[in-house]
Amino acid sequence: MRIPASTYRLQITRDFDLDQAAAQIGRLRSLGADWLYLSPVLQSTEGSDHGYDVVDPTRIDPARGGREAFDRLCRAAHEAGMGVIVDVVPNHQGVAEPRQNPWWWALLQEGRGSRYAEAFDVDWEAFDGKLMIPVLGDDTGDGGAPLPGRAEQALADLAVRVDDGEPVLAYWDNLYPLAEGTYTLDDSGRVTADAGTVHDRQHYRLVNWRLGDAALNYRRFFTVSTLAGVRVEDAEVLEQSHTEIRRWFDEGLVDGLRIDHPDGLRDPGRYLQELQTMTGGAYVVIEKILEPGEKLPPQWLENGWTAGTTGYDALGTVDRLFVDPAGAYPLTTLDAALRQGSSAPGTGEGNWARMIHGTKRAVVDGALHAEVERLAREAADEPALADFTHEQVVDGLSEILANFDVYRTYLPQGAGHLQGALERAVAARPDLAAVVTALGPVLGTGSEEADLSPAARRFQQTSGMVMAKGVEDAAFYRYPRLSSLTEVGGDPSVFSLTPEQVHDEMARRLLEEPLAMTTLSTHDTKRSESVRARITVLSEAAEDWASTVTYVEKQAAAAGVASLPDRILTNLVLQALAGAWPIDRDRAVDYALKAAREAQTATAWVDGSESFEGQLTRLVEAVLGEPSVRAAFEGFARRLEGPGYSNALAQKLVQLTMPGVPDVYQGSEQWAPALVDPDNRRPVDHVGIARRLEALDARRDDPAVPRAHSVPPVDDSGDAKLLLTARALRLRRDRPELFTGYEPLRAEGRAAQHLFAFDRGGAITLVTRLPLGLARAGGWGETSVTLPEGTWIDELTGGRFQGTTEVADLLDLLPVALLRPA
Repeated sequence: MRIPASTYRLQITRDFDLDQAAAQIGRLRSLGADWLYLSPVLQSTEGSDHGYDVVDPTRIDPARGGREAFDRLCRAAHEAGMGVIVDVVPNHQGVAEPRQNPWWWALLQEGRGSRYAEAFDVDWEAFDGKLMIPVLGDDTGDGGAPLPGRAEQALADLAVRVDDGEPVLAYWDNLYPLAEGTYTLDDSGRVTADAGTVHDRQHYRLVNWRLGDAALNYRRFFTVSTLAGVRVEDAEVLEQSHTEIRRWFDEGLVDGLRIDHPDGLRDPGRYLQELQTMTGGAYVVIEKILEPGEKLPPQWLENGWTAGTTGYDALGTVDRLFVDPAGAYPLTTLDAALRQGSSAPGTGEGNWARMIHGTKRAVVDGALHAEVERLAREAADEPALADFTHEQVVDGLSEILANFDVYRTYLPQGAGHLQGALERAVAARPDLAAVVTALGPVLGTGSEEADLSPAARRFQQTSGMVMAKGVEDAAFYRYPRLSSLTEVGGDPSVFSLTPEQVHDEMARRLLEEPLAMTTLSTHDTKRSESVRARITVLSEAAEDWASTVTYVEKQAAAAGVASLPDRILTNLVLQALAGAWPIDRDRAVDYALKAAREAQTATAWVDGSESFEGQLTRLVEAVLGEPSVRAAFEGFARRLEGPGYSNALAQKLVQLTMPGVPDVYQGSEQWAPALVDPDNRRPVDHVGIARRLEALDARRDDPAVPRAHSVPPVDDSGDAKLLLTARALRLRRDRPELFTGYEPLRAEGRAAQHLFAFDRGGAITLVTRLPLGLARAGGWGETSVTLPEGTWIDELTGGRFQGTTEVADLLDLLPVALLRPA
């Protein structure tokens, strides 16, 4: 297995295609990146910017450059001494435009007899053996909400016609194939049958779009009906869906894979085993979210099926190192006061455990109810459930899912998580005790992996959906006590970690998963690392922040903008604006509206409130443009910049030098104050960054360079972070022998708690933590740290040090240092 020293993530799109990515190889090599890390490149839905909606897994997307461009990029990377890792999507395919997906088109046309019938996860026994397609608008069905199995009453918008030489069923711009023998053509080649009659004879049934949540018989990606689940547990499906991926390794083009959403697979462990055989033992990391204290199944790491996760767990550890625990009480008090003053539904609950139980239960009763119904159908023949009605089984399954504390059990290893969910479900709903207890063995308690029932396997695929939609996409937007903690894979009830706790975790990572990826920003993070670094400062200025929120609301009211009925959302949005300040109006409004719709308290993606969204927009516009409101906010936001930059440099250096394989998300080598997608997928000025790095390198020995970019003064250019990223990546790549161990270094003196330091076996990292508290204490004073024997050179400033050294001297130009032996 070839192992990267580091990776650099590039988002490949129509506007930044594979050839343009190849043009960056020299720059990224100069930055110090060891491998290119590419977003999905297989053919996706036309116009897709993210690539996770693959429509043809057998070819490289022509819109992203096509096969020849991909091959050129991989060979150019190898010629430059770089490896290539590619993001792949085994769990689902895009079906928004059926004709673009040849597998889905054939399935719709041929039904259960299609060669692709086994490719998609369809429950053919439900709904008269027809595949339900939730696409019809609210002008159809029974008052816009048709019931499962009831024929829609208003299908006048359906038409049958010949399109591009092929007879199709058309619903506005949506085209669907016609099965052989279900239509007739006249002498002029036109379809003569009535559209409704033709529709009734197909292998699919078009139903109201709302039925996707209530009753659906194919597995989706979470709640996205245009992403259909794929059955890679079937050997033929695996082979067909991975022909292009296999070619990459057969031809020596690709060195590793990043696996998207393995929790959605029927048997992720087996899939990872198959990948190792297919790729010849390549480096594979998985987008797996681990809750605090949770670990991957040990056999996955021991047997080399995966090197570990993509790093959300590392992100959560690093972030909490820079949170001041003293901020917990005042920020919790502010949160409680705002909840008391809110009138919107769902804003009253401030206890995290109770909140996520409620949001998860809402998801299983609403957006994911179809998935629970399918689970109940799959378990219907289990003898243990013979005495219970279908409704009781659905209720029991829903309550168990709402009480899950991890994304997925990997039975039998995860039996403890399942047992805990069963016990919590009984405690929450004693009336369901009998059915929940009966469901335990059905779902896998006491079973070996080979003996798991179909329902137990599907339950494991479903629990992650509930966590993702109920926690990440709902509760995270309702719990902004300190919003930098509501990040993918994080538990915001864990407010901070002590340096000793972080040291222990670093040592564990080195021992148990030394090749796992580490990260601070991804295409999925709710806020970029730079934004979180500033928001984290609120833990050191919590009382001032509480006063600022109240004062901004007061000034906004005076300007004619009333307080939102969801004042929790006000706190969330103001924290985002402070973290990304200065920010333009469109970016700020787009973020605020997305946050509000995800929170689902006063508006939503479906049936949202125009009046509330207008009020929220006016609040954002007032903060940005109304002089009195902006003045109330901007002064505090500016105060966060200096300590926020200090945090940004510190967390970046820790991530780049800690145990694991560091990933740099495109553009995050500079400040890059981005918010949630698509804001974090904005174009990156790669040429400009390269020029700035060249200028920094040309003045490598000039002490004025780090001094000019010290903190404070604030460095708006981001050159300090660029300098740090390049020097750290180069050292990891060129001197790997310096990164083989882990030993904490501890300072002595009154400000010792503000230094976090460790020795990786020759490379020493020293960073400032809690910079506001350090400034209040009068700085480092006589705080010192004893370095290992020998002379040490700071890669960032060129300073030389040995023995017991005052921290003020070590960090006189920058709030961080990276030492190597002279």
